Amino acid sequence: MTRRFTNGSSAVSAPPSTFVRWCKFNFVGGIGIGVQFAALFLVKSVMHFNYLAATAIAVEAAVVHNFVWHEQFTWADRMTLDCDKPRWRRSLPRLLRFNLTNGAVSILGNLALMKVMVGEGHMNYLVANGIAITLFSLANFLVSETWVFAKPS
Repeated sequence: MTRRFTNGSSAVSAPPSTFVRWCKFNFVGGIGIGVQFAALFLVKSVMHFNYLAATAIAVEAAVVHNFVWHEQFTWADRMTLDCDKPRWRRSLPRLLRFNLTNGAVSILGNLALMKVMVGEGHMNYLVANGIAITLFSLANFLVSETWVFAKPS
């Protein structure tokens, strides 16, 4: 996005504030929750996988979905700063970092909480999954902001 000045020159607009980026992160995450719930329902209830295996598959589906949208929307301003390499060569290391951080936190955290809430507490698996997602959201944002999508040096 550019701002036009009265003399016709243009300048790159300031990056979004942390609050705006947090809102974008949660917007993408909200859609990702839909992806995760749909995948969880499909894999658990339709394909009859164990709830823990279904959770891992559903979380990974949401992680990949969220990565694509975070790169294109949440942190899009940072992606244009690193244009000397082909797009896939810029995205692949970020996808690996995103999976190692957000993916690992989400999958391991979800599996641990699902084991406790569903396996031990007999809670509905979709309700338990929603609680787990909420609990790990802030940690995932902070890791994404400071490492996965950090400003190029």
